Amino acid sequence: MKASKILRFVNLLLAGTLTGNEVGTLAGLHPALGELSAAEQIRAEQEVTRWLGAIMPFWMGLTVASSVLVALSSRGEGGFRRTLLGAACLVALLASTRIGNVPINGRIIEMEPEKDQEEFVELRRRWDRLHTLRVALDVAGLAFLVSGALVEDGR
Repeated sequence: MKASKILRFVNLLLAGTLTGNEVGTLAGLHPALGELSAAEQIRAEQEVTRWLGAIMPFWMGLTVASSVLVALSSRGEGGFRRTLLGAACLVALLASTRIGNVPINGRIIEMEPEKDQEEFVELRRRWDRLHTLRVALDVAGLAFLVSGALVEDGR
């Protein structure tokens, strides 16, 4: 198997699992946590943020890097533009995360559950809006990457 095919496969696997994680967080995890009291939500979010904060930079970074590499290696091929758009969506996702969500995550980790409930509610709303943008970028990025792979394969 050609190296470019292996790279494309790894990229699609990373992008697909990242998108699934982000959609699941939007559709399942945060709505469920929203049923808790504000103090319980803060504690739960602190634990989730610690766990995901340890793995997501690596996972997102690999996904973005592999997307850029696939785009660069597909120049001159049928799926180049779609693949490039997919990589651009994922670069925007990473930028949005670093600029918007990460600072909020840092503040949430520092919060005192019994004292910072009002601030938490406002930050949670802002984080959710930013996360919705990220999910849209994730889904669009994956769709463009898959579409680019199918065009490249002649389908």
